[in-house]
Amino acid sequence: MKRVALFAGSFDPLTQGHLVTLEKALDLFDEVVVGVMTNGSKHYLLSVDERVAIIRAAVKDDPRVQVIARPAGLTTSLARELGAQFLVRGLRNSDDFTYESGIAAMNASLAPEIQTIFLLTDPKLAYVSSSMIKEVLTFGGDVSTYLTPLAIKLLRQKLLPTPDQTC
Repeated sequence: MKRVALFAGSFDPLTQGHLVTLEKALDLFDEVVVGVMTNGSKHYLLSVDERVAIIRAAVKDDPRVQVIARPAGLTTSLARELGAQFLVRGLRNSDDFTYESGIAAMNASLAPEIQTIFLLTDPKLAYVSSSMIKEVLTFGGDVSTYLTPLAIKLLRQKLLPTPDQTC
């Protein structure tokens, strides 16, 4: 049987840490579906379509990766719809583990047949968060180590004023 995993997240924006998690998941599963979803407690800078475009550009048509948008709904419902037996969650640090453990417990309650798999990111990226990257970019810092070129381009359009906007 094909081993399918769902890697769901908001990806605002997709970071190198997310890509490390995806690469590790591809070592374990036959197919990984990256689901761009919505966390009701977050305010997004990038649109769903922009987030999907960034991910698709990053995975470069890898036939083992499917990218979909599902802004509203439960992760477990999407996993069932896709026939995914696993949920992939990336962890940077112990704070992520505490937060993700609660989500995994709820998902196990909602869908006991779907297993959550935690994958650790590269230790060099353990301190990186999307909000930190946005702040660094806003104040002119170099974020090319952490983001894809398309993500940087789209974030710059949103975060940095153009000459017409500065008066």
